[in-house]
Amino acid sequence: MALRSAILNVMVNAAKKAAKGLVRDFGELEQLQVSRKGPSDFVSAADMRAEAILRQELKRARPTFSFLMEESGIEEGSDKSRRWIVDPLDGTTNFLHGIPNFAISIALEDAGEITAALVYAPVLDEMYTAEKGGGAFLNDRRLRVSGRTDIGESLFATGIPFQGRPGHVRFLHRLQRVMARSSGVRRFGAASLDLAAVAAGRFDGFWEEGLQPWDCAAGLLLVKEAGGYISTVEGGGNPVYAGSLLAANPALHPQLLALVTLEPKAEVKAEAGEVDEASSS
Repeated sequence: MALRSAILNVMVNAAKKAAKGLVRDFGELEQLQVSRKGPSDFVSAADMRAEAILRQELKRARPTFSFLMEESGIEEGSDKSRRWIVDPLDGTTNFLHGIPNFAISIALEDAGEITAALVYAPVLDEMYTAEKGGGAFLNDRRLRVSGRTDIGESLFATGIPFQGRPGHVRFLHRLQRVMARSSGVRRFGAASLDLAAVAAGRFDGFWEEGLQPWDCAAGLLLVKEAGGYISTVEGGGNPVYAGSLLAANPALHPQLLALVTLEPKAEVKAEAGEVDEASSS
């Protein structure tokens, strides 16, 4: 059994406490009070209750730390260099449809660098944790990214742009290229768990655009500590704040990156321009 640090114990205890309410609400979907924020972007009473519990527990244990939370936004603490990046319910749409592929995601950022991470899928009872330099674990089992090197034998995960947002044509062009070369592509609807699956070697890689820091901060450290490589979809920058990311094992990362960054054909570029222009009008 891996010996957890004090900071990871804080994160685990907070996640388990918040998870109790999520599991209860998941079993009573018809009683949830749900409001719509936008196309395919729902916020539930369960989401907000979980965030309140996480904030309370993390603040009680580390009262000076700052916060970046999905629902509450930024909360400055007296310690400006360290902050929690929290998604209380990643995979809300799955949750509301009775699909158990959802998770609590907590990352600790220290001076701009992610140093501790937790992704907890309560219904599946899978607790992923990582600390900088300390490796990544699933329920205390050490994780390593897959050892596959042949893209034709590899399985990838991705996220599809939400309805009404630009980028669908570009995404479909990328998806077509990856599907033509790989063993398959899956879309499970929770970036934190997709990244955790890359760390566990279940997926060989993952890419998505349009992400927020709370969607990916914890998952990226899991991949890195499991021996994987991360970048933006464009190949550079800080994936936590760039809004796009690509993660894979070291052998497959450059191959997947080459496929998703390949310049589309002229007709696809023209169609993408028409779609994007129409969606913004």
